[in-house]
Amino acid sequence: MSHTFKLTRAGLVSAIALMAAAAPLTAHARQDRSTQQTRSMTRTYSAAEFFQTTSFGLASGAGLAFSPDGASVLVSSDASGVFNAYALPVAGGTAVPLTASTTNATYAESYFPNDDRILVAADGGGNERSHVYVRERDGTLRDLTPGDAVKANLIGWKGDRSEIWVASNARDPKVFDIVAIDPATYDSRLLFENPGMTLGAVSADGRWVVLEEQLGSGDGNLYLVDLWVGGEPRLITPHTGSVKYRVFDFTPDSRALLFGSDAVGEFGRGYRHDLASGETIDDLKGDWDLTALSYSPSGRYRISAFNVDARTELTVLDTTTGRAVALAGVPEGDIGTVRFSDDERRMAFTVASDTSPNDIFVADLTTGQARRLTTALNPAMREDDLVEATVVRYRGEGGVMIPAVLYRPHGASAANPAPAVVLVHGGPGGQSRRGYSAMVQHLVNHGYAVLAANNRGSSGYGKTFLHMDDRRHGEADLRDIVAGGDWLRAQDWIADDQVAVMGGSYGGYLTVAALAFHPEAFEAGIDIFGVTNWVRTLESVPAWWGAQRASLFDEMGDPATDAERHRRISPLFHAERIVRPLLVVQGANDPRVLQVESDEMVAAVRANNVPVEYIVFPDEGHGFRKRDNRIAAQEAYLRFLDTYVRRSAGQARGQ
Repeated sequence: MSHTFKLTRAGLVSAIALMAAAAPLTAHARQDRSTQQTRSMTRTYSAAEFFQTTSFGLASGAGLAFSPDGASVLVSSDASGVFNAYALPVAGGTAVPLTASTTNATYAESYFPNDDRILVAADGGGNERSHVYVRERDGTLRDLTPGDAVKANLIGWKGDRSEIWVASNARDPKVFDIVAIDPATYDSRLLFENPGMTLGAVSADGRWVVLEEQLGSGDGNLYLVDLWVGGEPRLITPHTGSVKYRVFDFTPDSRALLFGSDAVGEFGRGYRHDLASGETIDDLKGDWDLTALSYSPSGRYRISAFNVDARTELTVLDTTTGRAVALAGVPEGDIGTVRFSDDERRMAFTVASDTSPNDIFVADLTTGQARRLTTALNPAMREDDLVEATVVRYRGEGGVMIPAVLYRPHGASAANPAPAVVLVHGGPGGQSRRGYSAMVQHLVNHGYAVLAANNRGSSGYGKTFLHMDDRRHGEADLRDIVAGGDWLRAQDWIADDQVAVMGGSYGGYLTVAALAFHPEAFEAGIDIFGVTNWVRTLESVPAWWGAQRASLFDEMGDPATDAERHRRISPLFHAERIVRPLLVVQGANDPRVLQVESDEMVAAVRANNVPVEYIVFPDEGHGFRKRDNRIAAQEAYLRFLDTYVRRSAGQARGQ
């Protein structure tokens, strides 16, 4: 098994149909539910009921998801209200809790190869300084990466399972080294001292390390390091112009590196670099971005995924037959993450859709028969009461077509127009995608249309579209959001005087920017841990971003030279223009958007005698880890929208 290192736990895994010999591994074809959705009565559910839905995730792709005896799959779940690690019986039955944190989210990483110990990861209240822990046989946790300022992530196991590999910034806060840990004694040694780039992956034999050099938001390089021979990192991606590279994995036999590149055309494709000869060849391409490419432990099965217009199409190809694995007993939806047992007789995977959250399945690879192990949706809820999304496109500035994911409430019509929300994703460079969202479905269930916009600068639609907002943030990308509101108002089933804007992180920034720079465009705004002062935010980038700073500064501008523009696009310095109601949600432990930023924004808008609601969660960071907090925030969103957006004819704005 080879090992790919990621700075963040969550990653976009998306896909497109491959060639005929490798048809996508998706659940059975989507069915038209229109006849089901025209029933006379749709039940409404509380935020608490929506968030009684349980979140499930498989163990890290760098780890061992199946227990040594094959009886269980290691998963993360928030069944208790806080994420913890569980052993999920392959034969079916109740998940067995392995950790019991009531404070910090604790994520399952890996089983040990020969006993019932596991590896887990947790940070401190959302501060993003994650550590790697061993859960001992007696249930206690041992920190393998101690230190108050340390951030560490699991890279994986050496191929022969003799070492645990961890990425750690203990030596230098700005870079991640590779530390090898003895699984018996827990003694550690420095395996690789990073010269200052981003760790990409380590080959299973421990010989090769690939590093990513980020020259800018759309340009970079890959370097190989031979740990057995030594010497300086060797460039393997010489090029002219701007080319973006991404590491996928080493092949299980440690003979080749798999990586992606957008060097040819608009979309990323896959390449294979032979480590012995140095030859690089095309490996896989499609009509959309290739976002995942890896192999099962022996190399028999190839997993590939493409990002197809805001949804995932994933294929598991049996390389011995040239055919995609066919599964039976799987509901409609997109296949997400995939994990194999060491003997490759079984495969664990997730399935999700717009109306059904991630559930975990296990399939017998000999027969293709799958068994469902979880039911994530609250059993008190009917899936037919939820809404399947559609992808629409509207015209933005300069004729640029803006993709968006639209959720239309049941019963919305010209005779019964719905209030609406333009939802803005995070980033910069994120993407609004199809798939289950309790936050969105709760609002739609209570009668709000939601348009999840992919403004210019979003990923998934080609490199030209992605870089349209570079060093122009808060300009045309913001006007794309305003245009989304205009598009909604043009629909006869939307109440044209009841349209709000809402977003988190970079989407929170565009939300408040819309209220400041287009003060009449929306009835109200909801800012969820959004940037409002780019000057401070860019000066406060955490040290562990290290080599990623160049990419961020290339896209947003260097605070040393672009502070004037950052001030011009920051809502905090133009707060006097805001005249519509605002809700601000903030995590006290947020290392990206400091609480002081939201404190100042709220005070500035209140000085305008504009209604402002402010919620600070003392035990959250840049996002929500705890169910109770998600419920409290969701109730606040709906209450705020009902107060300031949904209103009867003649009701005054902001009252």
